[in-house]
Amino acid sequence: MDASFLLLLLALFSITLVTQGHAGGYLGKEKVTNLHFFFHDSISGDHPTSVLVARPKGTIVKYGNLLPFGTVYAIDDPLTEGPDLNSKVLGHAQGLYVSAGQDKRLLVLVLDFGFTSGEFNGSSLSVFSRNPVLETDRELAVVGGRGKFRLAGGFAELHTHSFNTSAGIAVVEYNITVFHYE
Repeated sequence: MDASFLLLLLALFSITLVTQGHAGGYLGKEKVTNLHFFFHDSISGDHPTSVLVARPKGTIVKYGNLLPFGTVYAIDDPLTEGPDLNSKVLGHAQGLYVSAGQDKRLLVLVLDFGFTSGEFNGSSLSVFSRNPVLETDRELAVVGGRGKFRLAGGFAELHTHSFNTSAGIAVVEYNITVFHYE
């Protein structure tokens, strides 16, 4: 046998071991979890949950056009049990969003949903996805997680509960289906 054939066999054997690790239960049993909560985003008031950190040169961000192409916001948004901001806080979405649509209002989200109460306290989900915010219903990709959501994947179905463009306040309902190992 020549060396390249042996290397190919070794590579295939390694891939088989990794695959069996996922399928063979080395990581535990795969679980499916469904989550429901509300995301509260505000760029106005005394304590905004989203703040502008970058904008294209020569662009003025104002309430009529909060998200011109190229703007970047850092966020720390509460996640609550109900649509009322005073309902029980389940955690926070922290990260950033970038206005990435030239012809259409579109955000690219890089978020960590960190849970601070209940069964998933101390665990988080990671989202990295495009979000056409003017559509009432849309879907985001769940690309990872930690804690009870180790090796997470899945999707989040979003529904805009309320959106006040003049005040810069949005409440979005999240229904997330997560596939993960605990």
